[in-house]
Amino acid sequence: MERPSPFRFAPRCIPLGRSDAPDGLLARLEGRVTRPCLLDSAGGSPRRASVLAFDPLPIPTPRSLGELRRLSRRLVREEGDRVAGFFAGGFLGALAYEGGERLTHRPLPADPLGLPPLVGGFYVDYLVREEPGGEWSLVLGEDPGDARPGVEERHARVLALFARDVPRAPVVFEGELERHVSPERHRERIEAVRRWIAEGEVYQANVTQRFSRALRGSPIELYRRLRALQPTPYAGYLEFEGGALLSASPELLLEYDRGEARTRPIKGTSPRKADAAGDAASARALFRSEKDLAELGMIVDLERNDLGRVAETGSVQVRGFPTLESYPSVHHLAADVSARTRAEIDGLDALASLFPGGSITGAPKRRCVEILAELEEEGRGFFYGSLFSYDTAGRTVANLLIRTLLWRDPGEGEGGPSR
Repeated sequence: MERPSPFRFAPRCIPLGRSDAPDGLLARLEGRVTRPCLLDSAGGSPRRASVLAFDPLPIPTPRSLGELRRLSRRLVREEGDRVAGFFAGGFLGALAYEGGERLTHRPLPADPLGLPPLVGGFYVDYLVREEPGGEWSLVLGEDPGDARPGVEERHARVLALFARDVPRAPVVFEGELERHVSPERHRERIEAVRRWIAEGEVYQANVTQRFSRALRGSPIELYRRLRALQPTPYAGYLEFEGGALLSASPELLLEYDRGEARTRPIKGTSPRKADAAGDAASARALFRSEKDLAELGMIVDLERNDLGRVAETGSVQVRGFPTLESYPSVHHLAADVSARTRAEIDGLDALASLFPGGSITGAPKRRCVEILAELEEEGRGFFYGSLFSYDTAGRTVANLLIRTLLWRDPGEGEGGPSR
């Protein structure tokens, strides 16, 4: 069987000399490019770089992490300009909660929306800027092998799109927010988890429920509103066939580069207050909360174990336990867990070892996944999965898809705000 021809990523990096917000540039591309994807370091800490990619290569969408690794070999990195940031051409996409390596021998419930476990594409054309607020550079793959126009023509096209005046469009919600689980049934689930905890089966479990609502408007405009309300360091937007993911996630699931892996679980929440004294008191109370510190401690220990599965012996470390992270509406507690991975491990292995994220399952993870599947009675799909990059240098950056909306095209089933 003849092997398919490889594609090339020989980067040409063109400074644009502008510092527009990422969501504004995304809006200018709407309807003029295919399958845009934005990894958006919008606010909070740490802010490092934002990437806005478009027009992926004609490589099939992988159905698993293993297939992603195989298909990635079709995109070959070649000499070219230096590219800033964490992404040097490659895959951008999202992995569903059920799409990682199997944690249990029991089959997990199916996604009620019938979406695939992995969506995304392989990108060689994108914009990048260092955060906070640097200037954009346009990165174009020179002659990647799919007969797209040359660099000069594509550069001119992007400049023309950015010159467009794009008015803000309304987003109109229609009808009421629909709960897919009754309040009574959800309370029964909570009581069941409390019984499991009392019996020693688990220490904590994150029980979820699904909501939806009809709306009229653009998913990009909806993302812009979400971003304005909750600017976070691991936000993002991804279009795929039949829908889009809109995330305001503050949580890093994985950062992997040349054998160094890091995850940053978040546990513990307290509300922001309008006055400075009250806000400081709320943050102090979170630091002193026995319950919240115990929660964070359990998940940090779980993530130490997950990274330990791929780490060199003795290399797993915890730093900053606990660290306060503050966002417009809440304070959080977080900590870093890092490790040096074994020589045969790559970024996708490290992602699989952490999947699904411990802060949205509970501890111990395997038993929590089983109990949650039994109680929730349906798959989570992309909710609590990950929006991530896997580039030609083998680097991987993955968020945890919390505070995320799933938008569906009319006629594609349920849509609107999610969990």
